[in-house]
Amino acid sequence: MHRSASTVLSAAVLAALTISGCSGGKAAAGDPGSSPTAAVKPAPAVKPAAPLTSAALAERLLDEADLGQGYTRKPQTGSSRDDVTVIGCPALDKLGGDAAAGGSLNFPNSAKVTFSYARGTSSEAAEELYSDTEDKLGPGTKTVFEAMTACPLYQVVVGDTPIAVATQKLPAPALGDEAWSQLLTFTAGGRDTVKKQTAVRAGSVLVVVSGSPALVDTHLNRAVDKARG
Repeated sequence: MHRSASTVLSAAVLAALTISGCSGGKAAAGDPGSSPTAAVKPAPAVKPAAPLTSAALAERLLDEADLGQGYTRKPQTGSSRDDVTVIGCPALDKLGGDAAAGGSLNFPNSAKVTFSYARGTSSEAAEELYSDTEDKLGPGTKTVFEAMTACPLYQVVVGDTPIAVATQKLPAPALGDEAWSQLLTFTAGGRDTVKKQTAVRAGSVLVVVSGSPALVDTHLNRAVDKARG
């Protein structure tokens, strides 16, 4: 298994759109050299947002008050794995680690929270926030999501446990500057687990909400709004 630099979900595409305006004013009297074209001043370039620290990201995570009743925050545990092997998907094998299994992404600044929801059936919802320079977040996220959906069926071996993974690309929500979404079905020990994962880049912040499809759809907008600060 290889771990390439592209795994470091480099931050968001520098989408600084320069708006050029046009002025239709008349030439000043007595100044034959002046013209409407010469009078136009270019619009100032949009300054890309600076990356946020992990501490700042943690303050923008969803909490129980945002989610409502029935949610319990789960204690965070170290989830980074080096003993992950991908079988049957060369593009994804290059990513390695947690990204290959739909887990945490490897950006420099991050914060994460996971909630269990027990009302009728027990399920989970997790939110991860990442920050980096804008010219890294977008391309890096796109690389991972495209690799994960390039192989509709593959296998991930975590330690000694084989897990069959089926992926399906979903329509991206109309949120933020860029967005990606996918549905993953994990099969292990005869049991299927369906997980939706949606990522939205807003400036220098990447919001990733994953878990039960219904819970992701319910809380995604609020997560993006709060991540914007």
